[in-house]
Amino acid sequence: MNLLVCVDNTDFEASLEARKIYRQVDDPVGAEVDMVRVVDESGEDYLYAASLFQPISVEARLEQRLFAEAA
Repeated sequence: MNLLVCVDNTDFEASLEARKIYRQVDDPVGAEVDMVRVVDESGEDYLYAASLFQPISVEARLEQRLFAEAA
């Protein structure tokens, strides 16, 4: 699973929380135009500018605990 942390939620305060970890959904077409698809606060996945996020990696065990109720 690819994880991203939101580093800027300007103009998206209702959809994204700054410093929150989001799951990235594969979207090759979005990636071509420097966009990332994430499951946002609505529970749905949407495209956002990649510049709003920074990729992170965590130990597999922590990742499972972070997203246990989402699975």
